[in-house]
Amino acid sequence: MAQLARLRETVVPYGDLRSRIDDLAVLAELVTESGDESEESGLERDLQAAAAEVEKFEMRTFLGGPHDDSNAIVEVNSGAGGTESCDWAQMLLRMYLRWAETRGYATEILSEVEGEVAGIKNATVLIKGPYAYGYLKVERGVHRLVRISPFDSNARRHTSFASVDIVPEIVEGPEIEISPDELRVDTYRSSGAGGQHVNKTDSAVRITHIPTGIVVSCQNERSQHQNREVAMRILASKLWEMRRQEEEAKLADLRGEQRKIEWGNQIRSYVFQPYQMVKDHRTEAETSDVNAVMNGEIDALIESGLRAGIR
Repeated sequence: MAQLARLRETVVPYGDLRSRIDDLAVLAELVTESGDESEESGLERDLQAAAAEVEKFEMRTFLGGPHDDSNAIVEVNSGAGGTESCDWAQMLLRMYLRWAETRGYATEILSEVEGEVAGIKNATVLIKGPYAYGYLKVERGVHRLVRISPFDSNARRHTSFASVDIVPEIVEGPEIEISPDELRVDTYRSSGAGGQHVNKTDSAVRITHIPTGIVVSCQNERSQHQNREVAMRILASKLWEMRRQEEEAKLADLRGEQRKIEWGNQIRSYVFQPYQMVKDHRTEAETSDVNAVMNGEIDALIESGLRAGIR
């Protein structure tokens, strides 16, 4: 049923667009014969609206990769720089939450570690919606902030970094098999907000995958069992992403390319002062409306990445 629903999401809009374009073609012939300028302006508006719908539908052609239609697990980590980087990480987290809200996606914060003064050291959030991973996968990498720090009494300009990791939500199954012998499971008391039971029992779960060293955690569910289940889904997703990156690395070696994203090699810069600009260094897409971007209006940046074939 889920597969059927995804296919309908493509087939039905395509049929509607074809019918709409056919109707506009007939209307264009009638307007040409009548020569009525008022009808011409109305036709022009309809054509522009149809062109916008076609462009929006076209983006689906860039979302045909494995698990592109899945939910997305977004992990934001602050970089070196103390409070400033923690604040920047929280700003990025808010940006993605606002983006999800505008698209009607549901969000669930799975884990969050607050900074000592402000912001967050790291956070993991599940974004649930059609093609959430397909859209957000281009956001994977290091994000750079340049601004006058509100935490600096001398009002100096600071540069901060935060990394964003995006993986699809994958339910453990035949595709990703995890042996219990490869896991170390630790429980601890939740440090975040929660009910009386959550804060007084060791309900939070941290799972370490020994062969790879991947560590995942979840502390926001009501029971240890629920936290473990969510943590296992995150682990399966990260293992899938690691496998994908290994396959890409093999292809890159054959092509003689180096496609690693390393700390400090930012994919995008957000400049607040001395001027305002957000620029994606991979596609050269940029905008001067920094406030809109930080409020979740990142579709133009995402689309430029998808059109450029970034995965």
